[in-house]
Amino acid sequence: MYRRRRRRLNKTRFTMFILLLTLIAAAVIYLFKGGLPWNRDGSTDNISPTPSGQVYQPGSSSEQPTPTPEPTPWPTPEPMPEESTDTAILKVSWQTPAVFDGPNAFPESASVTPDGRIKYWVFQNNKPVTGYKPDYEISFGTPDQYAALEGITAFRGNHYRDTASWGTRDVREKKLEIVWTHDMGAITAHGSYWPGTGWTGQPLIVHWPETERNLMNIKPEMKEKDLVEVIYPAMDGNIYFLDLETGKPTRDKIEVGFPMKGTGMVDPRGYPILYTGMGINENNGKFTEFKYNIFSLIDQKPMYSIFGRDPMAFREWGAFDASALVDGKTDTFLEVAENGLIYKVKLNTRYDREAGTIDISPQLTKFRYEDTKNPEQGIENSPAFYKNYMYFCDNGGTFMCLDINTLKPVWIYDVGDDTDTTTVIEETPEGVFLYTANEIDKRSQNNSSPTAPCNIRKFNALTGELIWQKDYECYYQFYINGGSLGTPIMGKNDISDLIIFPICFTGSTMDGKLVALDKKTGEEVWARNLAAYSWSSPVAFQANDGKTYAVFCDYNGDLHLFDPRTGKDLDVISLGRNIESSPAVYNDMIVVGSYTPKIYGVRIK
Repeated sequence: MYRRRRRRLNKTRFTMFILLLTLIAAAVIYLFKGGLPWNRDGSTDNISPTPSGQVYQPGSSSEQPTPTPEPTPWPTPEPMPEESTDTAILKVSWQTPAVFDGPNAFPESASVTPDGRIKYWVFQNNKPVTGYKPDYEISFGTPDQYAALEGITAFRGNHYRDTASWGTRDVREKKLEIVWTHDMGAITAHGSYWPGTGWTGQPLIVHWPETERNLMNIKPEMKEKDLVEVIYPAMDGNIYFLDLETGKPTRDKIEVGFPMKGTGMVDPRGYPILYTGMGINENNGKFTEFKYNIFSLIDQKPMYSIFGRDPMAFREWGAFDASALVDGKTDTFLEVAENGLIYKVKLNTRYDREAGTIDISPQLTKFRYEDTKNPEQGIENSPAFYKNYMYFCDNGGTFMCLDINTLKPVWIYDVGDDTDTTTVIEETPEGVFLYTANEIDKRSQNNSSPTAPCNIRKFNALTGELIWQKDYECYYQFYINGGSLGTPIMGKNDISDLIIFPICFTGSTMDGKLVALDKKTGEEVWARNLAAYSWSSPVAFQANDGKTYAVFCDYNGDLHLFDPRTGKDLDVISLGRNIESSPAVYNDMIVVGSYTPKIYGVRIK
């Protein structure tokens, strides 16, 4: 039988044959898709997978497809709560105590500080988050790096809260002159009368760049000048916009309709955004939600509101008297509230200067805490920041350093009573220090003592160590408290050794003191008796010759120009009635509101 001989397989030739077929197939595919991956000059490009949805550019010499870039998804904002119109829900009292149980207490989700004193929670989308880790790191720089704008954009100017003056001035006559006034109104609410501007009520003063000035809805005649604009949320429910030079309106006022006691904030990046909180939620028997409002200054329309009636809060009183801050590098809004919560808000800002548009998509993270030795909740002083540390004190006297990145308490100190004075930060070669002082409130209210000491203190900012303490005995009065309400002058330059505090009710429930203490020792350098107490925060400013001057306001309605080295008055003018508000200084102009009710523009001569 004839048998065909089987041919033996040549593996080498077979492998080369398969490789040749593969190369031919690859070449055909590349040619079909528009050419080989080599450029004419022989170099190679980084080849990445071709995205779906290609478009070809007509007239292109290569006729290669150009991928359509996928837009970065804009984060979904946290929806604002449904706004209530039920008076029974909205009519709340600041005297109602905090409640630490209920459906949103979440005791099983609480973290506890090592000493067991502070329980705390982190919430996102109103749900407790365990093991919270930030998506990004916040670290504030030096105070001069806070704002890109010229002027005063927040209460006491920056995150150290150490100044409310900007610019230069030639002080020759050492006199004050009222240059202009602007009338305001008043609101009746919560059994009280709220005229003009109140505590802390500092104006914002901003020198707008030409681009922003032209795209905002500023009056045409004001756009033509190199405008410095005064922005003033007031207790009559309006936000005023005035020309610093003349006091004339630069645009229509924003009618919020409910009192704003605290100080607003202009976005420090120069973005046309205004932030301001409501202090009262009633207007002559009509109630609304407590809100922290964010407005576009392009068209003055609301962009977003944080509601003070927060289901995660232990306290129902939802006022916002504190002045917020924005960390521009991370686009983060930071605020404390009288409901006891701290708000850390990723704004997700989109600002297109060329198109003249701006919008935000806020995403809220909330920090809540309970001091097991202090049942009081609510924060009225404005938070101060050193790098990633936030400093604040609450209505019961819990003074806290909070890591704003991890949202974990770093240290606490019991200052003994309600504290509305904003903490001031000083950074020196010897270390970083805090200055604060309490008021006379809970101590006398709880034991009926007519007096108690106002404690002025200096702390190590990083450790919480008490450096020194200076006490002043003050009288107690319900609702209108004694002690320290004004934020101190942080001495700089030729008064760098001094810290200057106003103290209320040192001899009666009408008078007070202004005291200058040595920063290193806490010893009194000078003290002057005041016939009328001062809730207002004094402001220092430097003249062109290097000499520092200062101003303060009092209950009589007087504005004092004084020498901070000696405490002696150089000039005094009357602004009509009680001035609780804190002035701001831009070049040679002082702006402050009073109970008159008017806003005053005062020149330093």
